[in-house]
Amino acid sequence: MNKFKEKITLNPVMTFLILILITIILSGFLNLIGFEATYNKIDVETGEYTVTSESVESLLSLSGIKYIFTSTVSNFTAFTPLSMIIIVLIGIGIMEKSGFIKTTFTILTKYCKKYTITFWLVFISVIMSIAGDLGYVIMIPLAALMFSYGRRNPILGIVAVYAGLTCGSGISILLTSVDSEMMRYTLANALSIDSNYTLGTMCFFFIMTIAALLVSFVITVITERISVNNVEKYEFKDEKKELRLGKREYRGLIFSIIAGAIYLLIFIYNIIPGLPFSGNLLDYTQDFYIDKLFSYDSFFSNGFVFIVTIFFVILGLFYGIGAKTIKNNNDFCEDLTHSLDGTGRTLILILLGSILVNVFKKTNIGTVLTITLSNIIGNGSLSGIMLIVALFLISAISSLFQTGSVAKWAIISTTAIPAFMNGSLSPEFAQVIARFGECATLGLTPLLAYFTIYIAYIEKYNQQDNPVSLFRTLRYQLVYSLIVGAILLLLVVGWYLIGIPIGINGSIST
Repeated sequence: MNKFKEKITLNPVMTFLILILITIILSGFLNLIGFEATYNKIDVETGEYTVTSESVESLLSLSGIKYIFTSTVSNFTAFTPLSMIIIVLIGIGIMEKSGFIKTTFTILTKYCKKYTITFWLVFISVIMSIAGDLGYVIMIPLAALMFSYGRRNPILGIVAVYAGLTCGSGISILLTSVDSEMMRYTLANALSIDSNYTLGTMCFFFIMTIAALLVSFVITVITERISVNNVEKYEFKDEKKELRLGKREYRGLIFSIIAGAIYLLIFIYNIIPGLPFSGNLLDYTQDFYIDKLFSYDSFFSNGFVFIVTIFFVILGLFYGIGAKTIKNNNDFCEDLTHSLDGTGRTLILILLGSILVNVFKKTNIGTVLTITLSNIIGNGSLSGIMLIVALFLISAISSLFQTGSVAKWAIISTTAIPAFMNGSLSPEFAQVIARFGECATLGLTPLLAYFTIYIAYIEKYNQQDNPVSLFRTLRYQLVYSLIVGAILLLLVVGWYLIGIPIGINGSIST
């Protein structure tokens, strides 16, 4: 029976192809039956509503097939995970090959308990939402390496960190650029009811801080108690050898710490406004500081991936110089390409993932479904806890098909904000609930662009004869989604019942 199961294991490459084909066929069927939805679209600048209808676009047609063929190459080259993972891997490669990562991670795992290591990896992943999607291309490779050097299953580290990144995607202790964009829709809808309504940048701080700590703790417990028994087994072929730090290793660490600290000081100085010659990486056309950092036109935002990569290169290079693992320019150049070896399968998965995301987005299925779900709130029959639960579930379900937070909230907010304010609940509380709903399901959809990196790294460390099934990698996340979703829902309901502020100048009720 087990042999039979192994024979029918579906390769993730083939699974992506099947999902693409299903999406094309489904778009044709939904277009044929006239699947569409209508909502009041708001202009955030003027506050005016426009009745807008959205329908499913069929790709099961000559024009649809033409679109797929003509857009695939350009979409792949512009696919953000592709460029981000290649650039970041250059930095990670030199850190690993020079010995910086081995020395640093071995020391950390030697003197820290496994629960502590897991918690801090997860917690950093949760709060990495402030850096946008960069966490996916940094934390997944680093988590695998840290677990590996700690003689633990690297797949377990990948699963735990991906859970932290997805379950923490809507948890922002500090206001992120996504939160800021969503607040524009929140405020625009609120002003249509109360022209004097205002929102502060710290209005979510209290509830988000509690959520970040709570989710990190829960994911850690799930990882160490449940997932550790569910992921593929991993055996270390080499015998464990205790790392002995000599003068070279210590000198390498000192060199890298000094060089890295200097780089960080220069970088930090350039994101602080108001000091002499400072703030050069900010976009001063924006009002909020977070928007000055992460607006689409800011140097900091557009160059952040490269900024991090250069930091990694500096750490690896100066460690190599100090430890004498990098002796000449040839060593340096070889180290730069180390992590790019064997990335062919990763590139194939990213290509197919980009096609799936592009095709599904073109069909408009996610948008129509989100509108249909959000209209449930607009019927005016829900209030109190039922309204809170409804918004949470609507956000959770729609996130499976529309992963973009701002685009989704632009639709849901037009019904959710009026319903909440008419029920004496605050707009900022509605935004928190919607963000928490995302956290519950984002790790369960292959439509998330960075899912391809997650499955590619599980494949990289897979020691089984058969490839890891795409749906198996999603099942790893199911226990996290169910438990974290339930806890976040209980958190907002409990906060509502207690009635304490959710942040500075942020309340439950209007």
